Amino acid sequence: MGKCDGEEGMKKAGKGQFVVYVGEELRRFTLPLSYLKNPIFQQLLKKSAEEYGYSYSRGIVLPCDESTFRSFINSRLEI
Repeated sequence: MGKCDGEEGMKKAGKGQFVVYVGEELRRFTLPLSYLKNPIFQQLLKKSAEEYGYSYSRGIVLPCDESTFRSFINSRLEI
């Protein structure tokens, strides 16, 4: 399951993980690479590329609010 990193969470993702930023405050989440295979998550990444492009220097920003994203990773993402 995805993990929300706190203020100290500005380090590299661990092996087998990647980082996304969500919401107005760009909350950092560390997710397992297996999420990348999920069709719903792939659509979210596509929407992110359309909205922000590929050159955003901070990392992958997902175009949804934090509460929606938390609901998504807690209930809809079956890996």
